[in-house]
Amino acid sequence: MSDLWLPETEDPRTYGNPHGEKATYVEYLANYRLTLGLKCDGLSPEQLAARSVPPSTMSLLGLVRHLAAVEHSWFQRVAQATGDDRLYRTAEDRDHDFTGAEPTQECVDDAFATWRREVAKAEEWFAGVPEADLGRELSMPGDEGTVSVRDLVVHMIEEYARHCGHADLLRECVDGRTGQ
Repeated sequence: MSDLWLPETEDPRTYGNPHGEKATYVEYLANYRLTLGLKCDGLSPEQLAARSVPPSTMSLLGLVRHLAAVEHSWFQRVAQATGDDRLYRTAEDRDHDFTGAEPTQECVDDAFATWRREVAKAEEWFAGVPEADLGRELSMPGDEGTVSVRDLVVHMIEEYARHCGHADLLRECVDGRTGQ
C-alpha cells in the first residue's frame, strides 16, 4: 500500500491480542512510543526543530523533549516519588521543552537520549508492578492529591495518542510524508 510508513514486515509495532489489563497497557504505550520515534526518523536537526505555524512553538523535537519530561514527571516524580525537578522547565519558561528545541545535533542527541532513558526507567518500574496493584493510589507532588497506577498509565497512553497525532501533522509539514 502506498500510504504505509514502512512495509508491514519492517514495522516494529505489535498488534497482538494482549491478555490482561496490564499487558494491554504495555502494548499500547510501547506502540505509541515507537510511533513517535518513527515519525522523527530520518530528519535533520533543522527539520526536527521546524515549528508548525506561528505562534505555535510545537515541533517534532519539542514533542520528543515534552514526552521525555512527561515520562519523567509521571513515572519518576509521581510513581516513584523521587522529588526530582521537572525536566526541560525553567522558572522563566514552563514550556522550555518546546521553546528550547534548537536545530542543533547536540539538542537532538540530548532530547532523544533523555527520552529513551526516561522510557527505559518507566518500563522498568511498570514491569515490577503486579497487575493486582493497578488500583494502588500514588501521591502527587505538592499535595495535589492522588492518582492510581492505572490512571497514570492510561494518562500516558492518552498523552502519546494526542501527541502522535500532532507528530503526523508536523511530519507532513516537514516533508509531506504521511501514513500509518
